[in-house]
Amino acid sequence: MTHIDLKHKTILITGASKGIGQGIADYAMQMGAKVAVHYNSDKEAAENLVNKYPETQSKVFHADLSQTQDVINLFENVLKEFGTIDTIILNAGVFQKHSSKSDLDDWLSVWKSTIAINLDSVGILTKLGIDHFRKQKGGRFIYIGSRAVFRGETEEYLAYAASKGGLTSLARSVARSFGKENIKSFVIAPGFTRTQMAESFIDTYGEERVLNEIALNELTTPNDLAPLVALMCSGQMDHATGATIDVNAGSHIR
Repeated sequence: MTHIDLKHKTILITGASKGIGQGIADYAMQMGAKVAVHYNSDKEAAENLVNKYPETQSKVFHADLSQTQDVINLFENVLKEFGTIDTIILNAGVFQKHSSKSDLDDWLSVWKSTIAINLDSVGILTKLGIDHFRKQKGGRFIYIGSRAVFRGETEEYLAYAASKGGLTSLARSVARSFGKENIKSFVIAPGFTRTQMAESFIDTYGEERVLNEIALNELTTPNDLAPLVALMCSGQMDHATGATIDVNAGSHIR
């Protein structure tokens, strides 16, 4: 394992109790970071994760990211507990189906909840993060996007694709707008990644369908993304600010 020193780094990761967020948080704590592990529903998983690395003094924080005040409280609670935040990793998201064949009310309900969690909460945390980073003379944002931004998504997931497109444009704008204030911003665009969120898709369509569209012999896992995120947190990739890095097993090559 390549060693990336994250000692003395304080990192907030949304959606860190499972999936990609959990993999990133676990790796960051292995590298010595103090991590604010955000969760919504799986408190036990979040607590088990931080308990693996007591020496880092990491802590768990609850928030329902579909609720504006919860998002604000999350940031304020982390800042109150840790005193500073060096990197904000905006990972939490939902991948909900809403076929164009469904009626408008059902379709719109999924659209609104997806945008609230995947984009609105990201915008709020970005604004709060910029305010904080300005005061401490610098910081980093890492946005977990999707290949769907660049190749499009199937008709059942229009809200998901739109939310990740907005997130990606926001991340690029942050990089261009605030670089002179020592604020950096990166996007990682995964393809299909083996997580709990993806299991329903696999159950519906079968793993073979997913494997057939990638160039490698196995699905991407959170562990394939974590070292790259840690490198961004370390400051060794600062001159790549604004970049989007694809990690999709060769399923979409730009």
